[in-house]
Amino acid sequence: MSQAVFDSSEYDRRIARTKERMAEEGLDAIIVSDPANMNYLTGYDGWSFYVHQGIVVTRNRDEPIWVGREMDANGARATTRLSEESIRAYSDDHVHSPVDLHPMDFFAAVLEDLGVDDGRVGLEMDAYYFTAKSYIRLQKNLPVAEFEDATLLVNWVRVKKSEQELEYMRQAARISENAMQAGLNAISEGVPEYEAARSIYTALIDGTDEYGGDYPSIVPLMPSGDNTGTPHLTWTDRQFERGDPVIIELSGCRHRYHSPLARTTFVGDPPAAVEETADIVVEGIEAALDAVEPGVTCEAVEKVWRDTIAKYDVEKEDRIGYSMGLGYPPDWGEHTASIRPGDETVLETDMTFHMIPGLWFDDFGVELSETFCVTGTGAEPLSEFPRRLFVA
Repeated sequence: MSQAVFDSSEYDRRIARTKERMAEEGLDAIIVSDPANMNYLTGYDGWSFYVHQGIVVTRNRDEPIWVGREMDANGARATTRLSEESIRAYSDDHVHSPVDLHPMDFFAAVLEDLGVDDGRVGLEMDAYYFTAKSYIRLQKNLPVAEFEDATLLVNWVRVKKSEQELEYMRQAARISENAMQAGLNAISEGVPEYEAARSIYTALIDGTDEYGGDYPSIVPLMPSGDNTGTPHLTWTDRQFERGDPVIIELSGCRHRYHSPLARTTFVGDPPAAVEETADIVVEGIEAALDAVEPGVTCEAVEKVWRDTIAKYDVEKEDRIGYSMGLGYPPDWGEHTASIRPGDETVLETDMTFHMIPGLWFDDFGVELSETFCVTGTGAEPLSEFPRRLFVA
């Protein structure tokens, strides 16, 4: 029996919206290889994305077809409501094949069986797990088919969340809060960085008293000392030293839905420059959150942040947020809307973003973030964790 993460009606709505987008693009079929998009359309959930897999959606067939490795077919039976006819598995000799077989040879046969081998087929060409060789093998096997780049077709369908999706993200936020507190409690002078990471991971999996946590799409990021000017470092066996700033960025995960959270702490008494930077980040993020409402563009929200920090002669060139929610490694972002100059995406209710306007300098950085949902009246931050600089 499949896991009851969402009602069948929710998957039906998602598939219907995907087919509408396919019709707009003139596509007869689409191969969905992004594991988050596979999950979104079918519920499939397994650590099997290191081999080629995907789902095939056609405009004239009610159910998508799951295609994957033979040993993972039972995972499709366990986590989806797909009929047996809609689960197609290739043999293990397609994996790292010594006899020149490739999983896309099998995908091509499925497309032939569906009668779309001479149609317009969308591919997620820029998805993490769709390779150049996959594209070449499809072209070789289906020379008449017309392949189109449909990388973000399903991603844009995912942008507006259902109430059940939002509930899972709120639950993930509770896990994020517990993990952040565990990390902050673990950091002190003389403690190895990996011990703080262990405390964070324990809390991410323990979840809350009501529900447990899942593995996040990104490992906890924890640069410290001079390395806080580089935001995407993890932990080492180095011991925390007095005078270290430490950034923690993490996310709880609930049924693959995330709610990222970042905070900065300081080991010992923080110097004035760090305290002042933290105050600027807090003021800027609160001003940007206040600017969020339906009908406002992403770039307009970013401009409020930029104008706020400009009062202190501070500039930041990077984007300060992005649409996110459902995810698998290596990313929880949806790769669609970004809160940055030039992004004219109009905010709508039930969109969710991770706003992370950190300031990074050569010798230190300060990072503070919030995951929020766009509501009819503004931004709903999903976390209730204090917005301030912490001291270890």
